[in-house]
Amino acid sequence: MKIWNQKIYLASKSSRRRELLRQIGVDFELLLLRDQAPRGPDVSEAALPHEHPVAYVERVTLEKAAFAFDTMQWRKLPVRPILAADTTVTIDGQILGKPADRAQARDMLLRLSGRTHHVLTSVVVVYQGQSWQITQTSEVVFQTLSENMVRAYCASTEPYDKAGGYGIQGVAALFVKCINGSHSGIMGLPLYETAQLLQQAGIDIL
Repeated sequence: MKIWNQKIYLASKSSRRRELLRQIGVDFELLLLRDQAPRGPDVSEAALPHEHPVAYVERVTLEKAAFAFDTMQWRKLPVRPILAADTTVTIDGQILGKPADRAQARDMLLRLSGRTHHVLTSVVVVYQGQSWQITQTSEVVFQTLSENMVRAYCASTEPYDKAGGYGIQGVAALFVKCINGSHSGIMGLPLYETAQLLQQAGIDIL
């Protein structure tokens, strides 16, 4: 079924995801989830004990979409496809979330220094009782980072709202020797896969 006005809800606060959707001409309205509330965040991004990184990122993405769907119904908003996504960084089988402070950011960057890690982004689209989900994995190789490089980067605002403590769209692009996968996926929304999901939900791309 085609969507009459071709607009979706984006259940994400990420400015990068907004920019990427605009890049491919997708019209959206924000349906934001709260990071802070009296009872805690709307959707917790804490990993479960011994949870595999793929299972983690897929679960969190589905929970975000489900909460956004409930919000749409509770607020009696026009029914539209909902897109949610989550990104995580993994190395040595462990999940690197968003650093809480400068010390955590430093530790994460030094752990990634001179090594290969993986960035997982899961995307889900929910509409009319159906859901479509895909998880994209990219391999990223970092150069060896000096203490001065890490210190200077951690003094900026970039590391603190990004999984793994860095954003490839910013200054940290200097850290990346090569990638195997999706540049937009590393930013937080793999555009090829996202377009496929939206088309399945009736959204025209081009």
